[in-house]
Amino acid sequence: MKEKPLSEKKDVNSGTDHTLVLINDDYNSFDYVIEALVEVCGHDPLQAEQCAVLTHFKGSCEVKSGSINILTGMRNGLNNRNLSSEIN
Repeated sequence: MKEKPLSEKKDVNSGTDHTLVLINDDYNSFDYVIEALVEVCGHDPLQAEQCAVLTHFKGSCEVKSGSINILTGMRNGLNNRNLSSEIN
């Protein structure tokens, strides 16, 4: 298998293949998490509710994908609301 030339390799800072992951906690209510996902990530209420439920039962949920620059702002917004999140 040939490796791609450097000119074809994806720039990790500008690519859109990153995901923002919400991590479950035992402190915040479903309503609080849903509200934060709507405000910070631009989810509609049903999508936010589904993400909150998945996070609760699975321990984490990919809530958004996109460029690292956009997701960093969203991660900071969630973390400022005392919600745990990370970018993968």
